[in-house]
Amino acid sequence: MPELSFRLVLLLLFAIYLACVLYVHLRGRQRLKFGRQLVDHSGLFAPYNVLMYAFSAVPARPILDRARFPHLDLLRDNWQRIRAEALHLFDEGYIRSAEKHNDASFASFFKEGWKRFYLKWYGEPLASAHALCPETVALLEKMPSVKAAMFALLPPGSKLNPHRDPFAGSLRYHLGLVTPNSDDCRIFVDGELYSWRDGGDIVFDETYVHWAENRTQETRVILFCDVERPLRTAPMRAVNRFVSRVLGQATATQNVGGERVGTVNRLYALAHRAGELRKAFKRRTPLGYRLTRIVLIACVVGWLVLPWIPLRA
Repeated sequence: MPELSFRLVLLLLFAIYLACVLYVHLRGRQRLKFGRQLVDHSGLFAPYNVLMYAFSAVPARPILDRARFPHLDLLRDNWQRIRAEALHLFDEGYIRSAEKHNDASFASFFKEGWKRFYLKWYGEPLASAHALCPETVALLEKMPSVKAAMFALLPPGSKLNPHRDPFAGSLRYHLGLVTPNSDDCRIFVDGELYSWRDGGDIVFDETYVHWAENRTQETRVILFCDVERPLRTAPMRAVNRFVSRVLGQATATQNVGGERVGTVNRLYALAHRAGELRKAFKRRTPLGYRLTRIVLIACVVGWLVLPWIPLRA
């Protein structure tokens, strides 16, 4: 009887999880393949995200009314000062991809030429940001609701494929700094179009499917922020801040050597190195690679099957 009850609880929990994944999948007008939704990070966080949606103090819309976030005026009003520091970083080559493959959050973006320089990531501003762009950091330190911030670069002719961010505890803020000021440099959020402009800004829910492209011959640089999602109750706000802090510490990465890298990104870097070694082994000795795979598969199958084969006296 206890075993049956335990199975029923597991079945109920699995049913709740699937219901949450289905809700996230159906939310909005544009969708990814359900199989991808089920196994990617947005599927993993689906139950938590549904909780965030239930207690959200902002409407369930892809692009939100910027007037609901008056505290962000501080950034928009100082966009030219922020732009000056971003241009300095760009000229010096600090806005770049992760050189040590230790930034899992944006790994797929780097393949398209996207680059970044972190100002803060769910914690205190990075030491390199303090040193290289002190005015922008000083502005961010006055805004506790901005949990993460970076300069993000989208090169000419590039495109970021449709995706949804996995974590609904935040909303996304973009402030145009150096843009083509063209409708050909744009982002679609659940099908709604926004074109970046110098000094223009937008707040949107990044858990809707969105994608971006720069069809111009000019580089786009923006201030890219994660802003704490407004929630209706103090307990939910406390839960979200705790979860955000834990996840942020696990996914922290660096601009320059010596800055802290979180556990998730250290593991991602190790996995990348292991993958490179595997590819090198496959190129050098294709036969040995195939034989090794066969032996490993046989070992796994044996480990799974042998305990079920009855032993004879």
